[in-house]
Amino acid sequence: MSARETAHAALEHIARLDGAVRAFTELWPERAVAHAAGVDRRVRAGERLPLAGVPLAVKATEGLGARQTARLLAAGCVPVGATATPGRGTAWQTWGATDRGPTLNPYDPRWSPGGSSAGSAAAVACGMVPLATGSDGAGSVRIPAAWCGVIGLKPTNGLVPARDRAGLNVSGPLARTAEDAAACLDAIAGTATLPGLAPPRRPLRTAWSATLGFADTARRIAATARAHLDDLADADAVAPRDVPLRLPDPAPCWTALRGGGNSGKDAANATETRTALLHALEGLFAGYDLLATPTTPNPPHPHQGPGTTLSVALTWAFNITGHPAISIPAGRTEQGEPVGLQLIAPPGRESDLLAVALRAEALRRSPGAGP
Repeated sequence: MSARETAHAALEHIARLDGAVRAFTELWPERAVAHAAGVDRRVRAGERLPLAGVPLAVKATEGLGARQTARLLAAGCVPVGATATPGRGTAWQTWGATDRGPTLNPYDPRWSPGGSSAGSAAAVACGMVPLATGSDGAGSVRIPAAWCGVIGLKPTNGLVPARDRAGLNVSGPLARTAEDAAACLDAIAGTATLPGLAPPRRPLRTAWSATLGFADTARRIAATARAHLDDLADADAVAPRDVPLRLPDPAPCWTALRGGGNSGKDAANATETRTALLHALEGLFAGYDLLATPTTPNPPHPHQGPGTTLSVALTWAFNITGHPAISIPAGRTEQGEPVGLQLIAPPGRESDLLAVALRAEALRRSPGAGP
């Protein structure tokens, strides 16, 4: 198919499905067709575009001018529309707002899809697009990936230019497959992950912690994530071991770093916490290849909000330390709630995260695999 044909097919698919999900705030049919025509001309002229014609959903708060988007368009992606992010007026960010109402979770419309990359995750989960952009300042790629049953990757801080002055907010892809996530990473970061992507050659030594020493993780969420980790162990992708990891609670540190203009005491406390987090993880990765946790301590919440639950409790420490982290689908609880398994690696080791994600896909495709 040509890029123009693919763009038309994607727009038709979105028109057919988005009424039930509300993933998009805008569609760009004229821009998409014009850009696709340009891609087709470049291909006919002999250019080798790694993502030629791939329909791309763009997180509304990133837009077409974001570095991530620009690099994906240069690689041949075709932008089809802007995806929903949280609206103004609430303190929680795990939802998406459109002029038609909130973005709905593809598993159950009663639930939030997560956020803030809510529409991007929902669009990918429904198959409206194969790839969407996100940004992750505290878990905003990984949380919606977990609750919508897709892959969400936060690269190593600095690999892609940060979107905030504190250096916490990192652009990253939402995708259905590890290969697609790797192709996106290569386009936005200039890496070469996809050519060598393969399942782990040996079981990666993996430390498991359901709470990181401070989070109030629901038992059914921890059990579902751990069961998937055990399945990966049976497939020789990981060698998990429970560890008594006790990280300092990152909440005050993250708030101080993101807020800026804090008192000298707040800044000193934030520096102390960040140093303690880095020291603890440096010690952990001296003996392990990966750290595994549930992506969130809680299941998807209703549209009224999370209450007192902190959905970012298990994700935002790694925005502070800069470690790469991925959320991969881990199955569902007995109540049908989608759960993500979060994997964290040493800086620059995105290839290990994607290798395990690739093995996890093979498990999901195997006969008798669950939904």
